[in-house]
Amino acid sequence: MTLEHATSPTLDWVPSAPRIAYEHLGAGTPVVFLHGVGGNRTNWRDQLGPVGHSFHAIAWDARGYGDSDDVPGDWEFAAYADDLIRLLDHLEADCAHIVGLSMGGRIAQDFYTRYPERVRSLALCDTFARLGESIDRASFMRQRRDPLAAGQQPSDIAPALAESLLGTRAKPEHRERLIASLSALRRESYLRTLEVLARHELELEPERIAVPTLLVFGGDDRLTPPEIGRQLRARIPHSELCIVEGAGHLVNIEHPAAFNQSLLHFLRGLSRVAARPAD
Repeated sequence: MTLEHATSPTLDWVPSAPRIAYEHLGAGTPVVFLHGVGGNRTNWRDQLGPVGHSFHAIAWDARGYGDSDDVPGDWEFAAYADDLIRLLDHLEADCAHIVGLSMGGRIAQDFYTRYPERVRSLALCDTFARLGESIDRASFMRQRRDPLAAGQQPSDIAPALAESLLGTRAKPEHRERLIASLSALRRESYLRTLEVLARHELELEPERIAVPTLLVFGGDDRLTPPEIGRQLRARIPHSELCIVEGAGHLVNIEHPAAFNQSLLHFLRGLSRVAARPAD
């Protein structure tokens, strides 16, 4: 399933319901990228190539996103962790480095709570621990759920949402890319995802994270400002913090070079430590 000599990602699926779509590139230790609530796997297109040179880089579409299946009815937040374990089992991967942005960071933390033995490291980007302590839950939902519940489509709210997420140095192509990502959301699946996210509280206390953890935050992020990253850095053992100045909430899209440099430095450092012979 790895593509050691490929130069562009390949699209595959985790079989059985719901089918989970993922793109992957490279060989070696898996690095799994998890997008945010308004994203999809293409949000990580600037990361798969650079990371795939040294690792097996994988970006999924969460259930209800992109080319993954819609899921009728309701589900609990733990379903994302169950989908992720299915992905790792499908890849025959004992464990992986998990990179999550925003909602993806919440999934990463919840996954670690349930399957700590399957996690080599965490990279938590523009995310938070407890929803009520970190962002205004009511404002977050009002800006997203209420217009859709009133009959609007994701494409109707995408421009305003994009403006609220972008940093001060965002370029027109960043804005266009984010609007396209938000417009691609499927209305009913997005509404269900918002409800699942809004009622979920992590059981994990940051102090209990025992794997190396990288924290990456945009300096201009208004949804999850860098102060959240500083607080997490103080609470998570074996963690390091990178603040990318001028970047908004989608730091990997707005400043891919800085993001990739920070992530690869972190991952390669862990690989060097693992390769050292025991004393």
